Amino acid sequence: MNKLFSWALGSERQAPNRPQKRINLALQGGGAHGAFAWGVLDHLLEDGRFGIDGMSGASAGAVNAVMLADGLIRGGPEEARKRLADFWRAASVDGSLPGLSRHFVDQLSAASVPMKTWLNSMGRFLSPSHMNPLNINPLKQLIERLVDFEALRNGERELFISATNAQTGDLRLFTRHELTAEAVMASACLPLLFRPVRIDGVPYWDGGYVSNPPLLPFLQAAGSADVLLVQIFPLRRDRAPTSSREIVGRTAEIAFNAPLLAELRGLAVVDRAVGQDARRLRLHRIALDGFEKTPDAGSRLNNHYEFFQELHELGRQAAGRFLAAHFDAIGSHSTIEAAAEADPEYAQR
Repeated sequence: MNKLFSWALGSERQAPNRPQKRINLALQGGGAHGAFAWGVLDHLLEDGRFGIDGMSGASAGAVNAVMLADGLIRGGPEEARKRLADFWRAASVDGSLPGLSRHFVDQLSAASVPMKTWLNSMGRFLSPSHMNPLNINPLKQLIERLVDFEALRNGERELFISATNAQTGDLRLFTRHELTAEAVMASACLPLLFRPVRIDGVPYWDGGYVSNPPLLPFLQAAGSADVLLVQIFPLRRDRAPTSSREIVGRTAEIAFNAPLLAELRGLAVVDRAVGQDARRLRLHRIALDGFEKTPDAGSRLNNHYEFFQELHELGRQAAGRFLAAHFDAIGSHSTIEAAAEADPEYAQR
């Protein structure tokens, strides 16, 4: 974390005759709700006014990040849009996963046994060794097919992908030079479905438990100071949950937002401690909230393409609203404050 990184857009195709602002993207993980981030990215790429300096992600956010980075290297924004669309179509229940991987997803998505109910009941008694004895990971072959990891490692744009050490609970941050399909699978490894992903003998689980998504690495980057957080889990709800379904969903939201709050507190401390000339991040956010109908927490395991499309459209709408309200702020000032987000009461003291 003491190393400064430098990157640039490189030779990728840019929208002609349009000014570009520079941003970093921090993509939160959230299972199938990651399709919301697909929609956000799709709109930003279509808009064409941004150059992307770096990306971070956890779980589904990590997958979106490598798909986006791969597409930008191969052919610029339009290829990145296609790469993301190809991934979410292929990953759906009726998509193009191969052989045993497709069979595994079909079994999980059987209409008579909804995924969440199945996991909640069977997960109390069985480990991944029982539920998934062949340790089939339906995303691994898909990601290996769609992403050129050697090109990512040799590129100039930095990526930060988080994973959780299953033995110690510590954060492992995979940087661009370390990226492999296994690193992305480690970041997206749900403990109840898959055995830990071992890298250099160390077992890893989903990165959402410890850094969701990574923000602090951008403090040491030499690119833009603007970081756009694409947030899947709401920090706050209007009321306390009452039903068992609501309680399970809200506890998951709290658990996966805890690392984000910790990093926001860290950024708030930095803002208070450093001098005026020191680097501060300018934070912005597009979130999956504020819609008339927002998907409930239990739908994060819904992998039907129609559901992905619904989330994609919400993402595009949210990105459009953000650009209309805050485009001028990019490169100038934050549109959210770390201290207020992490601890509203403390921020007012």
